[in-house]
Amino acid sequence: MTSPATPTTAVSVLAPAKVNLILRILDRRPDGFHNLWSLMQTVRLEDTVSVRLSDEHEEIRLHCDAPGLAVDHTNLVYRAAAAALRRSGRSVGLTIALGKRIPMGAGLGGGSSDAAATILALNQLLNLGWTVKDMMEVGQALGSDVPFFFTAPSAFVSGRGEQVAPVRLVGSKWVVLVNPGFPVETKWAYHRLSSTRAAVRPLSPAQAALAGAAEVSWNTVLPLMENDFETPVFDAHPILRQIRTRLLAEGAEAALLSGSGATVFGLFADEATAVRAAASFQYDTALTVFVVPVGSGPLACRV
Repeated sequence: MTSPATPTTAVSVLAPAKVNLILRILDRRPDGFHNLWSLMQTVRLEDTVSVRLSDEHEEIRLHCDAPGLAVDHTNLVYRAAAAALRRSGRSVGLTIALGKRIPMGAGLGGGSSDAAATILALNQLLNLGWTVKDMMEVGQALGSDVPFFFTAPSAFVSGRGEQVAPVRLVGSKWVVLVNPGFPVETKWAYHRLSSTRAAVRPLSPAQAALAGAAEVSWNTVLPLMENDFETPVFDAHPILRQIRTRLLAEGAEAALLSGSGATVFGLFADEATAVRAAASFQYDTALTVFVVPVGSGPLACRV
């Protein structure tokens, strides 16, 4: 006679960072937000979200190893857990441990990835049976980047971020992420962009041609990489332009601001070249530099 399976009461999820290989900010929507169009890609710089069901309390208790990061209802992980519980109609105690490696306010989507990981963890722990679409709907209410992480590692993202079309990016690259040690506030970046550009520039024909693709190569993507936030953000923070210039001088095939910043990343053909490029920043103690492969697996729970 076989014994029943022991219910799972705790899981962990690796939550990857993302970079925007293309980020176009288009027209303003009636709701006040902008339509965007982006090719987003995960990189193997990961936070860890560990969620445990608790019979000792009936609250959401969040702990984090990053000093200064709020662990109350303002934190995206806390909000994601609360939103998932509301939608599920369940009332349970949760203890969540957040291990931060992705810099905050960095344009790398760390908070959004952590939120997606939290929703995924609760879907498994509570046996909710949600589809990817269900989880994306919960995530969309929390932030425009959250839905993407349910379709990682690569996707075209449009609308406010709720329209996500997975794509296979053929080949491998290494990335050097250079964070200057200060954040760029997204709302400020949007305001700066709107106040400094003369008009909204449509997608180029080559960018538009990518949109329906199920598979694209790096050789196709590299010449099309751009970020509409670069000019206004670089003008306000010249150090970021200098970082991009140095990455290119050190052999990056392309270098770009990610999101609204402040992280700048360079793409490299192999690990050795990426490591050498990263070493050129080692004497600037204000910078935090990571060398990681591009890509990650899909979000997945580990017991």
